Amino acid sequence: MADPEVQLPRESYDIDVETLIIGAGACGMVAALAAHEAGQDVMIVEADPLPTGSTALSAGLIPAAGTRFQRAEAIDDTPDLFAADIRAKAHDENEHALENALAQGAAPVIEWLADRHGLPFSVITDFDYPGHARRRMHGLPARSGAELIDALRSRIEALDIPLICDRRADVLYAKGARVSGARLTLPDGSHETIGAGRIILACNGFGGNREMVSAHMPDIDNGVWFGHDGNRGEAVLWGTALGAATRHLGAYQGHGNVAHPHGILITWAVISQGGFQVNIEGKRFWNEAQGYSEAARAVLAQPGGVAWTIFDARIGGTARQFADFKQAETQGAILQAGSIETLEELCKFPRGVLAATVDELPYAKTDSFGRNWDVPRLQPPFCAVQVTGALFHTQGGLDIDPDSALVRRASGGCFDNLYAAGGAACGVSGAGDSGYLSGNGLLAATVLGYIAGTHRVQG
Repeated sequence: MADPEVQLPRESYDIDVETLIIGAGACGMVAALAAHEAGQDVMIVEADPLPTGSTALSAGLIPAAGTRFQRAEAIDDTPDLFAADIRAKAHDENEHALENALAQGAAPVIEWLADRHGLPFSVITDFDYPGHARRRMHGLPARSGAELIDALRSRIEALDIPLICDRRADVLYAKGARVSGARLTLPDGSHETIGAGRIILACNGFGGNREMVSAHMPDIDNGVWFGHDGNRGEAVLWGTALGAATRHLGAYQGHGNVAHPHGILITWAVISQGGFQVNIEGKRFWNEAQGYSEAARAVLAQPGGVAWTIFDARIGGTARQFADFKQAETQGAILQAGSIETLEELCKFPRGVLAATVDELPYAKTDSFGRNWDVPRLQPPFCAVQVTGALFHTQGGLDIDPDSALVRRASGGCFDNLYAAGGAACGVSGAGDSGYLSGNGLLAATVLGYIAGTHRVQG
């Protein structure tokens, strides 16, 4: 595939629309629903035969504060508290206006998707995610990103919003601060052009572009790529060619709990409920309570780039609400034993090391890594899964105006009609990997998608 290009506007286009959305993940489809409701003529183009994207590979969870779903569970939460959690996890490296826009906008978007479009959200109430002061993760019944994508696509189809798949945008037509359309490449190599009053880039980040990953985030270069291969960095490459501002291109979401070699995400609930990680020698190596994004580097730094996550059947029962965990069990990734000694043998640890590691856990106290062990003591039967570190998606991208999602220009001001949302835009995870707060990806996808979808070009 040729690199994405920028060319001068054409005199005419094969098709003309008011709003063209490039990318049909959660971000693009939320933007399309919002734009359609605002009375705009909308078209979504998607490179894949069917919409999937990074959303389908996730657990499909969106954090939101102050929703009616939380109130029904007696969870007292506010957008201000949510924004403070985002800022704390990101080490105060983010634009505060963007943090506030996402924190304030999340609850209305969740309730709009539920009430207007019938998505049956509920709050996860049986465990806490690292960095969140309240239980605010909202998901659909199967806790699956594929379920979220399917629900959004069903609404797009029910409303007859044009969704054109197998079309990869490879050229933007633009001059100065205004874009005028895009060229699409079809599977047979032919092209179509679309003129647009405005363009929303919802084509995610650049995790699938190994050259860009190596250049901007070399510390995860050896990690498994767990995102969607279509995330090739078009938004950043187009933006750079157009003179757009970018921010935090070294930021990313990693995950240090991907079953190896099965390639299945294991929910971090197995850690937050009292599990822990050891290397192939059966020894702990870090404070697992910090979060799953920074866990990727910690795990990859261990011998062989792998680790073992140790938990028990009680924790497994909580994790089983996630479709991925049940899949991991079906494929034999989860080992179970009636004693720590038997689990040692299954995992091929040196005799007695894992038992000593378990004995050293200081329940009701804080360990030498700084983790507080205010969790129930593990009980037989015990479980283990071998895991590795992975790159899920990039968190840096085009710098945007939080109120409109318009892309900012490096020379000052914003483009007239070019928007970026979700992974195409800089998120709120700071400058590296440790600033990622659980759910930041879909938070930016849904809320910025909604903001971009509802905004209208002035003049």
